[in-house]
Amino acid sequence: MLLVGMGSACTSNARANCQTEPEACTLASLKSGGDGNNCIHISGGFGPAMAEKKLCTSFVVMGASGDLAKKKIYPTLWLLFRGKLLPVGTKIVGYARTHMAIAELREKCVIKAKDSEKELLDSFWASNSYVSGSYTEADAFAKLDSELKKLEGGAEVANRLFYLALPPSVFETVTTHIKGAAMSAKGWNRIIVEKPFGKDSDSSAQLTRHLSSVFTEDEIYRIDHYLGKEMVQTLLVLRFANAIFQPLWNRDNIKCVVVSFKEPFGTQGRGGYFDEFGIIRDVMQNHLLQVLCLVAMEKPVSTSAEDIRDEKVKVLRSVPELKLGDVVLGQYGSVTPTFATAVLHIKNERWDGVPFILRCGKALNERKAEIRIQFRDVPGDIFPGKARRNELVIRLQPNEAMYMKVMMKQPGISFEPIEGELDLTYKNRFKDVTLPDAYERLLLDVFNGSQAHFVRSDELAEAWRIFTPLLHQIERERVAPIQYPYGSRGPKESDELVSKYGFHYTGTYKWLEVRSCVEFRNNRRRA
Repeated sequence: MLLVGMGSACTSNARANCQTEPEACTLASLKSGGDGNNCIHISGGFGPAMAEKKLCTSFVVMGASGDLAKKKIYPTLWLLFRGKLLPVGTKIVGYARTHMAIAELREKCVIKAKDSEKELLDSFWASNSYVSGSYTEADAFAKLDSELKKLEGGAEVANRLFYLALPPSVFETVTTHIKGAAMSAKGWNRIIVEKPFGKDSDSSAQLTRHLSSVFTEDEIYRIDHYLGKEMVQTLLVLRFANAIFQPLWNRDNIKCVVVSFKEPFGTQGRGGYFDEFGIIRDVMQNHLLQVLCLVAMEKPVSTSAEDIRDEKVKVLRSVPELKLGDVVLGQYGSVTPTFATAVLHIKNERWDGVPFILRCGKALNERKAEIRIQFRDVPGDIFPGKARRNELVIRLQPNEAMYMKVMMKQPGISFEPIEGELDLTYKNRFKDVTLPDAYERLLLDVFNGSQAHFVRSDELAEAWRIFTPLLHQIERERVAPIQYPYGSRGPKESDELVSKYGFHYTGTYKWLEVRSCVEFRNNRRRA
């Protein structure tokens, strides 16, 4: 049995059945829509008891012919299907303007399956159907509704989940027609919205007002795939389940926090989108800012979605608007910034005076995303000039890891201090565990009604409040980004800015690839 979700309490209607009939608990949650604080018990793909209740869940991919659907959504649904994590009898319906047969869609989707999984893959595609139609005509959505009702048959509970893999220009039209013609009357309805959630405060507020006029907040899932990453989700446990970090996590001990995102390639395949939105809107204002919130937030009352998101909003409300003087912009191969470093400040008791440095860029020297928490210098240092600052580094991708940089004695006769690390590299510590993709976690959360890892409307408004004045100033004054060479670390002015705010980079630390646990044990046996 798999336990999914962050909560610790089942729905009240199903609590009595939880131990003996886990499927009943799941069914109760799916009927009620869940509250993000429920234990969702899944047994054998939601179990035969659910099938007896004639439950049908339809997953509608709006924009099924697009790259996002073919490269990410359908492959993720296949992984959930293969792992028996979808509700029994889930129907997947693609919708787009393009006329296409399922066989053609299957050919275009980037799905990896072993030869031994061919029969299972055939079963997956047998659960798929496709409807072509306009995004602007009500009759087209009535046609979609008719197709969904056919698939639902005589189901007592018919849930519908709509994934908007669409350009923002059609969000309002499509959601209006979904509300008017394609909602289920005998189950929950949920809608997943992909970024960008607007381009600034005004456009984001307009989208929020529209979505709020057609759906309730608990039906809206604004997806940010960074919130589905293993190491991002580990942050809450790391911070609030380890007493060792509690007294250290404040301005008295931490000098600065750096959240970095680096890619070794340019804007291939996304040039049109990227030229319009740029690196700040694409990465910093959403992905990196969400990570900042999880690093900086206070301990929530519980792990329920609302309690977690309440604390994230408090952090954002404490961050003043970003100033151009605290930003470095860089550019490679685009008409808009492809690199940015920004220093944010959190004006509260815990973090006042600690710079939070967000840094992101394309066409750089490596692929890496990490959180680097640099602690203050040792007071009363008895090893003048030799003690380096401790750092807690959380590697988000690739090769998930956590390690603490510490000072130790040089092994042997010498008494010289050297840098070492306390290392938790996931591929060595958890050798038999396959980490799910971020989209797998998040789509499963939507099925289960948990919004803990999705962005709430007030979070979004505060995020845009912080960045909108800067973005408007850059565009109004046509601020010229600094050119940097492909494969570099970015503009040197970025290093100068973070150094100004107290981040020390020594370049003396050397990361050694840790041998696998198996190799270590074998060598120890031979010894």
